[in-house]
Amino acid sequence: MILSRGKTDSASSRNATSHSSTSGGRGGAGKQRKTPAPATLEDFIIKRDYTGARAFLEYTNDDDDEEEHEGGEGAAASGLKQRQVDQWIAFCNFHLGDYQQALTQYKAIQKSEKTNVELNLAVCMFYLGLYEEAHQLVSHITEENNPLKQRLLFHLVHKLGIVEEWAELHDDLENSSSVEQQLSLASMHYLRAHYQEAIDVYKRVLVDNKDYMAINVYLALCFYKLDYYDMSQEVLDVYLSQHSDSTIAINLKACNRFRLFNGRVAEQEIKNIADNGTFGADLLRHNLVVFRNGEGALRILPALLNIVPEATLNLAIYYLKQGDVQEAHALMKELQPTSPHEYILKGVVHAALGQQLGSKEHIKTAQQNLHLVGSSATECDTIPGRQSMASAFFLYQQFEEVLVYMNSIRSYFVNDDVFNYNFAQAKCATGYYKEAEELLMQITDMDIKNQHTYCMILAKCHIHCSHPELAWNVFITRDTNAEAFLLLQLIANECYKCEEFWVAAKAFDMLEKLDPSPENWEGKRGACAGVLYAMATKAHRGRPGGGISEVIGILRESSNSQAEAMIKTIRKHISNFK
Repeated sequence: MILSRGKTDSASSRNATSHSSTSGGRGGAGKQRKTPAPATLEDFIIKRDYTGARAFLEYTNDDDDEEEHEGGEGAAASGLKQRQVDQWIAFCNFHLGDYQQALTQYKAIQKSEKTNVELNLAVCMFYLGLYEEAHQLVSHITEENNPLKQRLLFHLVHKLGIVEEWAELHDDLENSSSVEQQLSLASMHYLRAHYQEAIDVYKRVLVDNKDYMAINVYLALCFYKLDYYDMSQEVLDVYLSQHSDSTIAINLKACNRFRLFNGRVAEQEIKNIADNGTFGADLLRHNLVVFRNGEGALRILPALLNIVPEATLNLAIYYLKQGDVQEAHALMKELQPTSPHEYILKGVVHAALGQQLGSKEHIKTAQQNLHLVGSSATECDTIPGRQSMASAFFLYQQFEEVLVYMNSIRSYFVNDDVFNYNFAQAKCATGYYKEAEELLMQITDMDIKNQHTYCMILAKCHIHCSHPELAWNVFITRDTNAEAFLLLQLIANECYKCEEFWVAAKAFDMLEKLDPSPENWEGKRGACAGVLYAMATKAHRGRPGGGISEVIGILRESSNSQAEAMIKTIRKHISNFK
């Protein structure tokens, strides 16, 4: 996994701090012989203290320059030649994530000393995303059986999509007994979302190499990707018990906390290391945006699009949440999905765009992506897999099937407003109005409650649950616009069908005032006749609270000539309506 391709702002400051702390005794009026360094380069490297190692090497360079000036033996005293010092400094910069500086140093070494560092150059290029340049350089290296060259080439051809060469190298690594080659193969399984295959390789290697503690981190990553967050944390704790300062392990622990609890809990794990210029700083900054529910997304994520793979997905999700579907689509349209969550997000983006534009083509693309995940043998019994299948059937408008899948995962989303909203729509479409009404009334998200679709469905459910006045209240709380007109039409027609004639009459009366068409008058006339029938038969529904005078009042406001005739008839038979 590439964690950072750019030098962090604090990298140079860390270098300066380390340097000054080891050479702080150099000032003063008179020159003094320095005390021998208290550690060796090997000590720093074993401890993975690359900042300390780099400072040690630079201190050695300073000593050599001074002794050369004094006529001493120079680098011979330190046991390292200048060429070795330069290579070790480049090595430290690479391991500190400063790939550009390491690349520059290796180029200088190659140019000045004609030293064979092509593979080092190619590895730096790989981490900088310069795949074409790295591939060209590696292809000209004549060492056919070099294991590092084989591993690097394996990942380069994967990045470049050179299928035949990749397949040949895959077979070579699969048949190799080398631990390094097996680990490289496992990492490829991980990159291709073949997590169980990666787990199998890691477990085999760990059986014979129990002191390879970092493999526990790789296993934990695989379990995380398979949604086994508790298991991931259990394996990760084995590594953290011995390496509690590992940035990658701490970050993964935060991700597990995010999945098991919430973003606030996750943020506590990494807040102390997020801004100290540590290795993996880009990854930490990316994850803080996620943990904070998108806060700072536009400031941080665009710069990480070619560095952290998930940045593209999370920026697209941010745009979707902001209602900027076109921007989300612009990010996702060139993405070729390789994992379930990528297929799901691409499907959601196309569904949103299809609904926005009224495009059947986008809706069809959404159906295909979501159905592919939901019907997959590896995903069909997972929560995302069932959500995907429910979404696909929703787009197919096969709502009975939607209910089958949503019922199977309902217990995981009891208080989820988005889930309840979609569940209510499916319930309403299949005639389960009471259950739909209850689900809609549970929703607290005002962004959802202010949606036109929410108001339409809620009004329909109120009417079919014998609460027509609640449906009328939904209308009168809305602003007067084209959407309110559609809501009024729904209330008028649904109330008429459900024999809630009084609210239907009020709705048709309002429609007639807004649009005095024959259809609206006929609806109003029929609703008023229904009210009279309800009053005459002493029915439990469809009657006005204020009695017959309210019906006469509505008819009197009509400009249609038939209204006066109806009023005369009502007055003639008024004794029947008391």
